[in-house]
Amino acid sequence: MPLGLSPVVLLARLIVLLVGMPIHEWAHAWSAHELGDDTPRLEGRLSLNPLAHLDFLGSLLLLLTGFGWAKPVPVNPYRMRVNPRSGMALTAFAGPLSNLLVAMLCAIPFRLGWVNLAEIFTGRSLLNPALILWYVADVSIGLALFNLLPFFPLDGEKVLVGVLPPRWGDRLLELRPYSPYILLGLLFILPYVGLDLIGILIGLIRQPLETWLFLP
Repeated sequence: MPLGLSPVVLLARLIVLLVGMPIHEWAHAWSAHELGDDTPRLEGRLSLNPLAHLDFLGSLLLLLTGFGWAKPVPVNPYRMRVNPRSGMALTAFAGPLSNLLVAMLCAIPFRLGWVNLAEIFTGRSLLNPALILWYVADVSIGLALFNLLPFFPLDGEKVLVGVLPPRWGDRLLELRPYSPYILLGLLFILPYVGLDLIGILIGLIRQPLETWLFLP
């Protein structure tokens, strides 16, 4: 069912904006704090208050397109009790993981059989709680997978630098000055000529993941 910018879409995106994205940034802050870095706490980011995290342009884009961003959480990996690259990888991964956990919570009524996935798309009312839950999960999964792409400044690049052998991680760090331009090209230039590589890649993971989450 094409939802477009229907009330349910806007309401679900608003929920993600006011709940999901603050949880994402809080997860970064909490994981860094637990690893010994008090920078997020000192910067007021160890909070679930949306006002501590939201970025105006990123928030607007999330409401209009389903993809957006919040203010990055400042961390200092050299204050952590673990290897700086490992600590940064754990802190970066905590954000997308929190989005996946939100999606899993939304999927509980579907997994338990309380709600039928097919029925929510055939009902007359768009503003039903089950459809809102599904769309919150859908946006949350999309944000998690997008953030795990291995391009700076996304979380996935920091995770990959932390798990790769050091010399390979160094090569990836050398790409940081060019990585945002590569990402912009993949997001805007290639789709303009009919090749949406990121959309294809996310879709290959997103569809089976949502099927597993929502079908009992």
